[in-house]
This record gives sequence, C-alpha cells and structure tokens, in this order.
Amino acid sequence: TQSIPLGFTRKAPHVEMVAPVQKKRIVKKRTLRFTRMQSDRVAHIKPSWRKPKGIDCVVRRRFKDIWRCPKIGYGSNKKTKHMMPDGFLKFHVNNVDELEVLLMHNGKYAAEVGAGVSARKHKEIVTRAAALGIKVTNYARRVRSEESE
Repeated sequence: TQSIPLGFTRKAPHVEMVAPVQKKRIVKKRTLRFTRMQSDRVAHIKPSWRKPKGIDCVVRRRFKDIWRCPKIGYGSNKKTKHMMPDGFLKFHVNNVDELEVLLMHNGKYAAEVGAGVSARKHKEIVTRAAALGIKVTNYARRVRSEESE
C-alpha cells in the first residue's frame, strides 16, 4: 500500500485552510438544459440542443410560451464565469514547475493535477503545493486508487 504524503489526512489536505481572496456569490440565470424542439414528442429526436431553422418556426421566431432558446442574456457574470463553488478558478498543472506560476495567485486559482500525471509526480506536486499554500482540487486521486489495490 502507498502512504499518504506528509501533512495530509485521508479526508482533507493540509492546505484546506486556503480560502479565496474574493468569494462572490455565483448566480446561474438558468440551470436547466436547453432541449431540442419536439424532442419530447418524437422518439428519434434526441434532446440535445439544435437551433431551429424553419422559415415559419415559432421557436426560431421566439414566440411566447414556446421552448426557450439559448441567447446572450443567459450568460454568466464575467467575475464568476468558470468559478468553482468554493470560489477558486481551476489551473491545470502537469509538473512542479507549472505550480510555481500560482505562487502569487494562490488566493484566486486552485491547481488541478492533470489526468496523465504519474503517481510519483502527483505526490511531488501535492507536497510542493502544501509547502506553497496552494489548494489542489484532486490532491488524493492517485493515492486513493493505489491504496485500494
């Protein structure tokens, strides 16, 4: 079995105390997915969105009480766009050197270790992030899978 890096517990990392500099409330204007017109009526039409293109189509013409269409007004606030619920933005990291970029921005960005990173490098990245005070979103990914074997 593989041991968990120093300063970490099984449940939460040592760096759990890192908090975002600004925690702005994320407002989603619409959480439902936009469904394709008549996908609920016709069996072979999947619900994934497709723009209606008919010349007389009431959905395309945006009549009242018809299917909702995606439009620019449903967009997210610029300040909260791509923000995770904990208030951080993701930054993909594949090695320890890329982690150094976040040194001055550890209150805004959280590191996410790449999926192709080996278990040994993953552990190095997590321990270095703990030393720098950077939050890692998937800190125990490799450790958990190896412990189960």
